[in-house]
Amino acid sequence: MAGRKQSPAGRGVKRGTAKSQKESGTRGIKKQYLKSKSLCKVTFRLPKEAAPDAKSVVIVGDFNNWDKEATPMKRLKNGDFTVTLELETGREYRFKYLIDGHRWENDWHADRYERNIYGTEDSVVVV
Repeated sequence: MAGRKQSPAGRGVKRGTAKSQKESGTRGIKKQYLKSKSLCKVTFRLPKEAAPDAKSVVIVGDFNNWDKEATPMKRLKNGDFTVTLELETGREYRFKYLIDGHRWENDWHADRYERNIYGTEDSVVVV
C-alpha cells in the first residue's frame, strides 16, 4: 500500500446535494473543479446494473470516516443511484458503495483500486 494518502476524519469534505442527470448522462465519476475554491464537486453514480434490486445505497469512505449512514445516495428514475460531494483537491479518497446495508460494491469507473486490511479492494478517487 505504498503512497496511500489518508484524509483526516471529518476534514476536507462538504456534503453536497444529490443531483439528477439525464438517463443517457454520465456513468461513473464526474469531477467539476471549482475555480474559486480548492474544492472539486464529485458526482458518484452507481449504475442500476451494479445493484438492480437495491432499495438503498450509501457511499462510505475516507471523506465521511466510513460512516455507513452519513451519505445516502438518491435513486434516479432509471434505477441508477447518485450523490454529489464537495471534496478537497490534491487528495485521494478511498470509498465503496454499501447496498441495502449488507453488500459492498466498488465503483466500476474509479481512478484505481487499492487493497484494504480486509483482503479486498477499495475504490479510489483522486481529486
